[in-house]
Amino acid sequence: MAEGDNKSANLLAQETAQLEEQLQSWGEVILAGDQVLRWVKPWFPAAMMGAVSVIFLMIYYLDPSVLTGVSCAVMFLCLADYLVPTLAPRIFGSNKWTTEQQQRFHEICGNLVKTQRRVVGWWRRLFTLKEEKPKVYFMTVISTLSVMAWIGQQVHNLFLMYLIVSFLLLLPGLNQHGIISKYAGMAKREINKLLKQKEKKNE
Repeated sequence: MAEGDNKSANLLAQETAQLEEQLQSWGEVILAGDQVLRWVKPWFPAAMMGAVSVIFLMIYYLDPSVLTGVSCAVMFLCLADYLVPTLAPRIFGSNKWTTEQQQRFHEICGNLVKTQRRVVGWWRRLFTLKEEKPKVYFMTVISTLSVMAWIGQQVHNLFLMYLIVSFLLLLPGLNQHGIISKYAGMAKREINKLLKQKEKKNE
C-alpha cells in the first residue's frame, strides 16, 4: 500500500514538473490571474464581473454566427500564445520571481494536474457504470441531458453561458474566502432541523 502511494506521489510530482515546464512562459500571467480569481484585493470580483459583462454585452450586440465566434476565439488564443511569452517578461519582470511566487506557481500546476486526474477518473467511472450497470447508466445520462435540454430551452443561450462563466470565475474566490463552506454548513443545519422535526411528528 505504501509502495503504491509513493508511486502515485512520484507520478504526480513528475506530471506537475512537466506542466510547470510547459507553462513557464505563462507563469507571470497565471500568477496574476490567480490573484484575481482568489480576490487578493477586495475590488477584484467587481472588476472581473465588469469585464465579463462587457464581453458578453459585446457578443450580444454583435450577434456573431457560430463560425465567426469560434474563429475569433481561436484567433485570440493563437495571438495570446504568440504574444504572451514575448510581452509577459517585459511587463511583469520574470527575473524578479520570489520564492513565494515560485511556490504558488508550483501549487497551481499541482492543482491543475489533480483536477485533470479527477476529470479522467470521473470519465472512467462513467464508462465503468456503463459496463456494469447499463440500465442505471442509461437512465442517469438520459435524465441529466433531459434536464439540461429543458433548462436550455427556458433560458437564453447567451445568458445561460454568462451565468456559467460567472459562477466558474467566482468559484475560486468563494472557496478561498470560505463563503461556500459557510452557506453549505447553514443549508446542512437547516436540512437536519427539518429532518428532526419530521421524525418528531412521526413519533
